[in-house]
Amino acid sequence: MTAPSAHTAAPSVESTYKTRDVESALDIYFYRPIGYALALFFAKLRFTPSMVSLLGGSIGVFAGHLYYYSDVRVNLVGMALHILTNALDNADGQLARLTNRGSLHGAIMDGFADYIVFMSVYVHLCLRYIAEGGSAAIWLLAIAAAASHAVQSMMIDYFRYGYLQFVAGKRSADANASETVRAVYEATSWRSFFKKLGLRNYLNYTRQQEALAPNLLRLRLATRDAIPDWLTLAYRKGCKPLVKWCNCLATNPRMFLLFAVLLLGQPVWYFAVELTILNVVLVFVLLRHNAVFASLLGRLQRTA
Repeated sequence: MTAPSAHTAAPSVESTYKTRDVESALDIYFYRPIGYALALFFAKLRFTPSMVSLLGGSIGVFAGHLYYYSDVRVNLVGMALHILTNALDNADGQLARLTNRGSLHGAIMDGFADYIVFMSVYVHLCLRYIAEGGSAAIWLLAIAAAASHAVQSMMIDYFRYGYLQFVAGKRSADANASETVRAVYEATSWRSFFKKLGLRNYLNYTRQQEALAPNLLRLRLATRDAIPDWLTLAYRKGCKPLVKWCNCLATNPRMFLLFAVLLLGQPVWYFAVELTILNVVLVFVLLRHNAVFASLLGRLQRTA
C-alpha cells in the first residue's frame, strides 16, 4: 500500500491504533493524533518505518544529552525533544500499519531505537550526578535500574501481543514468537551481519518473554488452530483490568517521572523509583497475568 493520494480518503487515525483497549488516554488524545499526522507526512516522503525509528532514536539520544546539564532551561529543551521522540515512536508503528509495511526487522529496529534513547538518558543522568559531586557508585544503581527497565518493557510488550491476539484477533504474538524469530534467524545469512545480529538478540528477547510468562505460551500453542469465542470474552474480562497496570510501566509514565525528577533537580530519584515502585508493579502484573492464563488453560482443557 502506498501513501493515500489526494483523491483517496486517508484511513482514520483509529485505524492506526493497536486496539483501543491497550491505548492509554495520553496516547489516544495526544500521541496518536500527532503520530498519525507524522505518519501521513512520512508516507508522502516515502520514508520506511525503520527510517522514522532511527530519526526518533537520534533525536532522543540528543535529548538524553541535554539532561546532563543542571540548567532547567536546557532540560526543558531536552523534554520537548523527548516528547517529539515519543511522537515519532508512535509514528513509525502507525506508518507501518498505514502502508502495510510492518515487519520483524522493523520491530527490531523500533526496539533498538527505544533502547538507545533510554541508554542515553541513563548515561547522562549518571554523568550529571558525578559532575555534581556524587559517588561513581551511581553506575551500579543505574545498571540495576536499566536491567529492571528492560524486563518491565519486555513483559508489557508480550502481554500486549497476547491481548491483541486473543481479544483483537491479531496474530502479533505468533509473528513475534521465538519459533518464528528462530526460523527467520536461521534463514538469514551472516553476510547480512547487522540483521543477523539483531535477530540473534531478538530471539533471546522472545525466549525470555516466554520463560517469564509460560502460561501465555501454552495458551497460544493450545489455540493455534482456532480461538474459541468464549476464550476471547474470558481473556478480555480477565486481562483488561490489568492493562492499566501494564501501562504504568510504559514510556509515558516513565517520561512523567523523568521530567519530575529533573525539575526537582534530583535525577538519582529516577533510578530509585525504577528499582522499587515499578518493580513491585512488574511482579504484580506477572503474577496476575499468569494466574489468568492458568485459569483459562484449565477451562480449555476441561472443554476439550
